[in-house]
Amino acid sequence: MLTSAQSYRSRFCDLIRTQTGIKLHSGRKEMIEIRLRRRIQALGATDLDGYLVQLFDKGLLDQELPQAIDLLTTNKTDFFREPAHFEILTDRILPEAIGRAAPSALRFKVWSAASSEGAEAFTAAMVLAEATRRHRFTFAVLGTDISRRMIAKANQAIYSAQQLAPVPQALRDRYTMPGRTAAARGTARIVPELRARVRFRHLNLMDAVYPVDHDVDVIFLRNILIYFGPEDQAAVIARLTAHIAPGGYLIVGHAESMIVNHPALRQISPAVFRKE
Repeated sequence: MLTSAQSYRSRFCDLIRTQTGIKLHSGRKEMIEIRLRRRIQALGATDLDGYLVQLFDKGLLDQELPQAIDLLTTNKTDFFREPAHFEILTDRILPEAIGRAAPSALRFKVWSAASSEGAEAFTAAMVLAEATRRHRFTFAVLGTDISRRMIAKANQAIYSAQQLAPVPQALRDRYTMPGRTAAARGTARIVPELRARVRFRHLNLMDAVYPVDHDVDVIFLRNILIYFGPEDQAAVIARLTAHIAPGGYLIVGHAESMIVNHPALRQISPAVFRKE
C-alpha cells in the first residue's frame, strides 16, 4: 500500500507525463528533488514530499506547475550537434527542394520542435544562410519549446564562447558579434540579419493541435522522444508528420530511429525520414 508521500509522488509524475510527455519514475525521489531544489527552497519546504504537499493540499499547483515543468525538462542543446544531419540538409534535402520549386520561388521552412535555447535553430539558419550564397532562395526557421525560460534565452541569442566552440570559425566570424561591454565579455550574439530569419515561441508537443504551417520542409525533433512513452511517441510523430510538406523530412536523434513508425515516413539514413 502506498504511503501518502508515495501517492503524492506518483500523482505528480502522472501529471508531468500528461502535461509534457516526460516519463518520471516516482521512486527516483532524489533525482526529482535535485531538479526541483530551487522551487522547494522558494516555497520553504524541506524536501520533495513537503513541496508536493504544498502543491496538492495548499492550492499552489496551478502557479507552481509551469516552473516545475521548466526545471524538469532536459534543455540540452549544442551548435552543430550530430553534424551529419546538417550535411544531409545541405547535400540532399535542400537541393531536392530547390529542384521542385519554380526558379527563385523557394521559401524553405525548418522547424526545430524542441529548440531549448536556440542552438539547433541557429545552426540550421547558419547552414541555410551559407547556401543562399550559392543558390537563390529564402528561408525561415521556427524554434519551439515547452520551457518559456528557454524561449526567452533563445530570443536573446547570446551564447558563451564555450557554447559557440563547435561553430566553424568562418561561420562565427560571419554570423556572431562578440560582446563589447565588460558584462558581455566572453559571449557573442547572433547577428541581426540571421536573427530576423529565426523566430521562437512556446509550444507543448503534448497539445492536440500545433499552430504551425503544414508545409514545413524539415522538422528537427532530436533526443526528445526517448523521454516519452510509446503511446505519446506515436501521437507526437503523427502530429508532426501532418506538418511536413510532401517530400519533406523528419530528423530525430540517432537513438530514436527505431521509435519512428509512421506509414507516410520512409527512412533514408540513420535518424532521417522522408515523407512520401
